[in-house]
Amino acid sequence: MPAPPPSLPLPLEVLNTVFGYQSFHPLQGKVIEHVLAGRDALVLMPTGGGKSLCFQVPALCREGLTLVISPLVALMKDQVEALKANGVAAAFLNSTQTAAEAESVNAEIAAGTLKLLYVSPERLFSGSAVRLQDWKVSLVAVDEAHCISFWGHDFRPEYTKLGQLRALLPGVPLIALTATADPAIRRDILAQLTIDEEAVFQESFDRPNLHLAVLPGQKRLERIADFLAKRPGQAGIVYCLSRAGTEDLAASLSKKGHKARAYHAGMNTQDRSAVQEAFLKDDIDIVCATVAFGMGIDKSNVRWVIHYNLPKNLEGFYQEIGRAGRDGLPSDTLLFYSYADVANQLKFLEEANADRRELLAAKLERMKQYAEAQICRRRILLSYFGETPEADCGHCDVCENPPETFDGTVTAQKLLSAVYRTGGRATLRQCALILRGSHALEVTEPGWHDLKTFGAGKELRFEEWMEYGSQVVNAGYLSVAYDKGMSLQLTSLAGPVLKGEKTVALTKFRSFEEKKAATAVKAKTAATSDGDPDLFEVLKVVRKKLADEHEVPAYVIFSDKTLKDMAAKLPRTPAEFRQVHGVGEAKLEHYGSIFLKAIGEWEAGRA
Repeated sequence: MPAPPPSLPLPLEVLNTVFGYQSFHPLQGKVIEHVLAGRDALVLMPTGGGKSLCFQVPALCREGLTLVISPLVALMKDQVEALKANGVAAAFLNSTQTAAEAESVNAEIAAGTLKLLYVSPERLFSGSAVRLQDWKVSLVAVDEAHCISFWGHDFRPEYTKLGQLRALLPGVPLIALTATADPAIRRDILAQLTIDEEAVFQESFDRPNLHLAVLPGQKRLERIADFLAKRPGQAGIVYCLSRAGTEDLAASLSKKGHKARAYHAGMNTQDRSAVQEAFLKDDIDIVCATVAFGMGIDKSNVRWVIHYNLPKNLEGFYQEIGRAGRDGLPSDTLLFYSYADVANQLKFLEEANADRRELLAAKLERMKQYAEAQICRRRILLSYFGETPEADCGHCDVCENPPETFDGTVTAQKLLSAVYRTGGRATLRQCALILRGSHALEVTEPGWHDLKTFGAGKELRFEEWMEYGSQVVNAGYLSVAYDKGMSLQLTSLAGPVLKGEKTVALTKFRSFEEKKAATAVKAKTAATSDGDPDLFEVLKVVRKKLADEHEVPAYVIFSDKTLKDMAAKLPRTPAEFRQVHGVGEAKLEHYGSIFLKAIGEWEAGRA
C-alpha cells in the first residue's frame, strides 16, 4: 500500500519557519486564505507592503508549481536568491541565462522539485507556453500587474497576452499584484485577467515611514551635498532625467568623497550589472540613475530617494520613492522642481504615440500639481490612487512647515507689468533680473534695461522673485509658453490685478535653510528600541562578510530591521535568536552561531 502524501504546512507555520515572521499583516492573511481556497485575486499593496508573501506562502502550502510572471529580470534574480537563502526551491527563466542553465531549470520543473518559477511574459510565450500543461502549475502570480493596462505608466503590450493563461491552465487560480494602480488601471486588470470585482484586496497606498519633501530646482548639487552630509554612509538613489546627468552628478559626488556611481541604458550590460551588484552588496552607497534602475530590486535598506528632475507621472514617482524604506524604517524622499523640468517632459511627449499623448499630458499635469502643492503632499498622492485621507499626514514638508500667506498684490503687479512691457518675450528668470535691476547680457541685449519696471523690485532677492513668480503662474495669472522658450504670457485673469480690482494672496518666501529644516527626518517612536547603534554597526560588518562569501546582497542575509531587532533583544541562545524578526529555521541554522558569537564578543568587550 503506497504511503500517504506528506501533509502540507499551514500558512502561519510557513511564515514562521521559512520567513521568520510571527504574524501576517491583516490583509496578507485574508489574501492567502482566499488564494488557498482556489480563488483568483487582485492585490493592491504599496511597495514594501509584503505583496510577495501573498503568493510565496500559498506556493509552499500547495502541491505543484507556482508560476510567477514578472517583467523584471533583476527582481527575479533577487527574489530567487532570497527564497533559496530561506531554504525554498526556486528558480527563474529569462534572457540572461545560457542554454545549459535554462535546461537545468527545465529539468527541475520536469522532476517536480521546484516550488516557485519566475518567468518573463516574453519567455513564457516564446514557445514554452505549449509545455505549461506538463508543468503541474497549481497557482499563477502576475507581478507588476499594472503593466497590462494601456492606461498605466509602464504599459507593456506583451502583458496583454496573459489572458491566454485562462485557456492554457483551466481551473488554476490566478493572483495579480501591483503597487501602482489608479481606479482605471484596476478595472483594466480585472477585465483582461477575468478576475471578479469582489476579489479585489486593497491596502492603503500610504507609506508613513517615508518623509515627502520638494525643493526649488536652483542650486541642486549644493543642496544634495548638504542633504548627504546629514546621512553619512546611508544607501540612496538619485534619479536623473538624462544619461549625461547621471554621469555628471556621480562624478561630482565622488569628488566630494561619496561612494557614488552612474547607471543608465547607454552603458554596456556588464558595467550596468557591476554597478547594480556593488549597490546591492553595499560596496557603494549612491547610484545616480535614469528611471530604469531599481525596478524590482528588493534592497531593503535604501534610506533615501532623490529626484533630480521632475518625473513624468505620479505612478512612476510613487514607484521610485517606494524603493526607499522597504524595511519599514524611517526614510527620506526629496524632489527638485523647476519649469525647465516641465519643458523637458513636454518635449518627450512630442515623441510619444499620438494615441497616448493626451493621457500622458494629463498625468504630467498631476505630477506638476504635486510639486507645486501648498497642502499636505501625502493627501495629493493618496487621492491620486483613489484614497481620501481624513487628516493631514504631519510628515511632509508642507505639514511640518505650513505656508504663511500675505497680501502679495503689489508684488504680483510688478511681475505682471514686467511681462507686459517685454511683450511676453521674457522668461521668469529674465523678469526677475529686470525687476532686480540687473545689467546681465540677457537683460541689456533686448533693451529691457530701459523699461519702466527695470529695478522696480530691488527690495526682493532674486530667489524671492523666482518663488513668487512661480506662485503667480500657479495661480493662473500667467502662463508659461513652453513652445516659445518658456516665456511668460499674461492670461485673462491678469487684467483685474494690474488695474487694482483684484488682490493676490501669496505664500511667504522661505529660505533654503527653513525648507531644509522641514525635510529633516523626524523618526516616529518605534514600538521597540533599535538597540545600541554601535552593536548595529558591528552586525552590519558581520553581515557584509557573509554576503561577500555567499556572493549575495547583504539584505539577503538579514535586513537592517532584523539587525536592529538583534541589537535590541541581545539573544544569547539559538532559541532566543529564533525569536528575532526575520529569522527562520534555515537562517538560524546557517547564520545563528555566527551572529550569536558576534553579539557575545561585543557584550564581553563592554564588560
